[in-house]
Amino acid sequence: MTTVNVPDIGDFSNVPVIEIHVKPGDTIKADDPLVSLESDKATMEVPAPIAGVVAEVLVKIGDKVSQGSALITLQGVGTAPAPKTPKPDQAAPATSPAASAPPQAQSQSPSRSSALPVVGVMPLVDFDGVHASPSVRRLARELDINLNQIKGSGANGRVTKDDVKSHLGRASGPAAVGTGIPEIPAQDFSKFGPVETKALSRLKKLSGPHLHRAWLNIPHVTHTDDADITDLESYRKTLDNAAKDKGFRVTMIAFLMKASVLALKEFPEFNASLSPDKGSLILKRYYHLGVAVDTPDGLVVPVIKDVDRKGILELSQELGAVSKKMRDGKIAPSDIQGATFSISSLGGIGGTNFTPIVNAPELAILGVVRSTIKPVWDGKAFQPRLMLPLCLSYDHRVIDGALAARFTRRLADVLADMRQLVL
Repeated sequence: MTTVNVPDIGDFSNVPVIEIHVKPGDTIKADDPLVSLESDKATMEVPAPIAGVVAEVLVKIGDKVSQGSALITLQGVGTAPAPKTPKPDQAAPATSPAASAPPQAQSQSPSRSSALPVVGVMPLVDFDGVHASPSVRRLARELDINLNQIKGSGANGRVTKDDVKSHLGRASGPAAVGTGIPEIPAQDFSKFGPVETKALSRLKKLSGPHLHRAWLNIPHVTHTDDADITDLESYRKTLDNAAKDKGFRVTMIAFLMKASVLALKEFPEFNASLSPDKGSLILKRYYHLGVAVDTPDGLVVPVIKDVDRKGILELSQELGAVSKKMRDGKIAPSDIQGATFSISSLGGIGGTNFTPIVNAPELAILGVVRSTIKPVWDGKAFQPRLMLPLCLSYDHRVIDGALAARFTRRLADVLADMRQLVL
């Protein structure tokens, strides 16, 4: 008889058991999953170290285990029947002699379990018999969904995340906007004091569900960094003074757009989208940038096409014309479609940092706030430098933290040396 313990699982301890994949009498092979554990960062399966027949399961769902904790006892393959394919689950009476007898008695009658009648699948607590990955099972538990009620669309009936989301939409109805998240209970605020009801603008009614959908479906992470724009701001002011006489302004956004394109070319994952099946990355060889514009009715994100083919002055003129068009409410569908990357600037208002929401199906968005003078060490003394905070939100399914940090640092380097913008 062999006792199988929890192997080395890193720095984790007291990790709860969320799934048990075997039961007494099961014949298993090496590397078959025994139980699933769920830490605050990941779901992991504990595999069988050797083949054999499960004699006893020593844990139950909800138990907390650490490295070395006993999970099951295992008999060698030679001490019990070993069918070529997994046996149907078998139900044994609670007072079964095989279950209560000491190990010596069990080893003397190895065929005992095979004599029990087959009565179908014995339901484990939770999703017994359901084909689904640990991440799908975790999602279902978090949303309080019974996977047994979902028909899987994957191979061999496997339940996918999309199946869970579709089930959510059907179960929650229109009031939940297809998210399956419980609605905030309605309250009568008038009982606390005077109130006024003001209808949302048409623009906010349209953009709200899109932002909600993006926030729910994309695992957002925001990376921040500072760019030294001291020299760039001096140059921008020179161009802006000359542009005023021609009826337009040169803002920092135009420089951010050109710098972003340079970084996007070096890091093409940021200028891409996930395929519908989430199995591929669609890399885009064009550079259309969305720029958030504040209008009286709400935020609009017009798209400036082919930014890589336009200069700072041309971009500045186009930005001015497009912004006016958006504020006048003259928005055409083509004006807000096709972006590969977006920029949202709060520099004219203030702030120190924020988390912009990724504009799906894009994979990243750059947010900027007001630049400030900060002391920067030059190796000999602190010098006053104009620093621009950069806030990059990204889709963590495709972009990891290291890649985001490299992208943002490259962007900051380009802004600090404006000569790179004309290379």
